[in-house]
Amino acid sequence: MSLTEYRRKRDFKVTPEPKGARRSAARKLTFVVQKHQASHLHYDFRLEWNGVLLSWAIPKGPSLDPSVKRLAMQVEDHPLEYGGFEGVIPEGEYGGGTVMVWDRGTWDPEVPDVDAALGKGELKFTLFGKKLKGSWVLVRTPRGWLLIKHRDEFVTKADIVTEQPRSVISKKLLRDIARIHHGNVEKAAKGDPA
Repeated sequence: MSLTEYRRKRDFKVTPEPKGARRSAARKLTFVVQKHQASHLHYDFRLEWNGVLLSWAIPKGPSLDPSVKRLAMQVEDHPLEYGGFEGVIPEGEYGGGTVMVWDRGTWDPEVPDVDAALGKGELKFTLFGKKLKGSWVLVRTPRGWLLIKHRDEFVTKADIVTEQPRSVISKKLLRDIARIHHGNVEKAAKGDPA
């Protein structure tokens, strides 16, 4: 796992995104979900593993309903520091737009070998977030991955991305984050609930 692709796509003289230097210490594995209003709204789902954040872009965001399978397109690994990034990526830069820390917490694999599970295309895990909790699975298909909630006490038909649109660290909406960081407020507001 490497940050080569991540660094190749970014100009760190222009973007405030972290370049990445920190390595994981002996502690719980972290996860983060970042709501990202770029060329289109999507949610970036990231799991810490082997010193990086494994990353998937989820166009419609996660669902707490096991009957709803969310497409998750795997993207380049991100540095661990990215898990705390909330702000504006300048227009014209890769991923230009507003980024919010929508959820974060820790995760535990439900399999003995994460690398083998990823290679096989089926990673089961438990999330301990502020919004996302309980058992989940990422399953690889010919079109990409699917993020699916397992049946447990945290299942609901409620649309969590609509009902809980604010950042877990700043409590702000995308438009507020864009305003504070001198981004495109009108574009960012397209990712907020009406």
